[in-house]
Amino acid sequence: MDWGTELWDQFDTIERHTQWGLDLMDKYVKFVKERTEIEQAYAKQLRNLVKKHLPKRTTREDPESKFCQYQAFLQVVKELNDFAGQRELVAENLLTRICVEVAKYSQELKQERKSHLQEGRRAQQQLENSFKQLENSKRKFERDCREAEKAVLTAEKLDQDINATKADVEKAKQQANLRSHMAEESKNEYASYLQKFNHNQSQFYFLEMPQIFNKLQEMDERRTLRLKEGYSVFSETEQQVMPIIGKCLEGMKAAADVVDEKNDSQMLIELHKSGFERPGDMDFEDFSQPINRTSSDSSLGNPRGTLDGRLDPRLLGKSKGKRWPFSRKSKTVITEDFSHLPPEQRRKKLQQKIEERNRELQKELDQRDALNKMKDVYQKTPQMGDPNSLEPKISETLGNIERLRLEVQKCEAWLADAESRMLSNRPDSVTRYNRHLDHASALNNNNCSHDKDSLNTTHSDENQDTLNQPIYTEFDDDFEEELTSPIGTCVALYQFEGSSEGTISMLEGEELGLMEEDKGDGWTRVRRSKGGEGYVPTSYLRVNLN
Repeated sequence: MDWGTELWDQFDTIERHTQWGLDLMDKYVKFVKERTEIEQAYAKQLRNLVKKHLPKRTTREDPESKFCQYQAFLQVVKELNDFAGQRELVAENLLTRICVEVAKYSQELKQERKSHLQEGRRAQQQLENSFKQLENSKRKFERDCREAEKAVLTAEKLDQDINATKADVEKAKQQANLRSHMAEESKNEYASYLQKFNHNQSQFYFLEMPQIFNKLQEMDERRTLRLKEGYSVFSETEQQVMPIIGKCLEGMKAAADVVDEKNDSQMLIELHKSGFERPGDMDFEDFSQPINRTSSDSSLGNPRGTLDGRLDPRLLGKSKGKRWPFSRKSKTVITEDFSHLPPEQRRKKLQQKIEERNRELQKELDQRDALNKMKDVYQKTPQMGDPNSLEPKISETLGNIERLRLEVQKCEAWLADAESRMLSNRPDSVTRYNRHLDHASALNNNNCSHDKDSLNTTHSDENQDTLNQPIYTEFDDDFEEELTSPIGTCVALYQFEGSSEGTISMLEGEELGLMEEDKGDGWTRVRRSKGGEGYVPTSYLRVNLN
């Protein structure tokens, strides 16, 4: 089925249909172009959103970067940035493969259609010209036949008229013969034009126009196929980015799964735990006693301060600073040994600094070994280089190694001092328990002091000795019974020298029994397999609870 055979008389219809097809292609190109503008605007807005919420620069020192919920947020924003890139890619592919290529192909088809239609109009014009010639020869033949018939009748009429002269009759006969001859020539001419027209008409309807119509059909089918491919490209372009978009969405989901509320709570503790002990009970200032009374006369004697029992303003200022941790802090001066930080934060900063210096030291050691090997190679094969040229670099590396070792030793000394201070400030369970009992006893003794001033000192001392002895003994016995079985195990990540009172030494990789968890001050109570219990830094352990 082709247009040349089935639509041989539908030239105008074919012309309108091909024009409609090209208009549809242009309409689709316009549609895709508007879609690309939407995608580009969407991607641009996403980029601006990402730029707005991504930090300009992130450092490891930024506390926010340590929380998994903030890291997950940054990951979601980064995945959204990749998602925006895929939208830009969709817009670019649609613009290139449809808006540009299809629009260019549409222009080519328009030129081709114009050429085919012009060829059809020329063939139609030639057929019309041939038909006009045929009509003219036909009218001339008809006119000449009437004139010849009229001349023959006139000659016959004169030949029968007795009054007509012989000359008139001969003239009439000659005129009739001339007209008949002209009619015969017109007949031949008409027959010739008729034959020519029939030939042209046959060529027009059976050869020329079918070929033109078939060309237009083939052109329109190619246009339809190209439009079909454009429709496919519209969906394929989206499908091509779906795997990457899926990965972006999976990345967002993975970022959400990483968020751990317990971990962030622990991170807040690690970042801001000061290591200070909670403020103790305020001492009772007994202004009812004589001024010359010594602090040993009562368990509720005057605190450290002036002789008249009033607090030293300097001690009061210090006590206030530790007692009210929520007050506005004054601007601190940053020191090299991080002594401006709370104990726990100071310990972590020193550990971090030691790790950084050790990494730098290892790099310098590797560089020293590499330079020594290169020097040996140069000494064995002088043509490869001068070994003396490496001496400045080797000297510089050795200087860096010595400097880093001194820094590590200095930081380790600071760390040991910080840990010993933390341990010395850490009261164990016995001391806390004893302190509360002492405080209760002191209050009782203070109530009795108004009636028994003379016996207050002796009674307080005896009561203190009597109370201390059974408390320590009884509590230690119970404590030992409770700790006979560890609550878990732990492995020493680093070697620790327990030089302070209450600490215990351990070797790297040593397995220990966990006797008491970290109470928030950075120390954990452990038991060695060889015997002996004490406190070690929590950060030096990998703990496994039963």
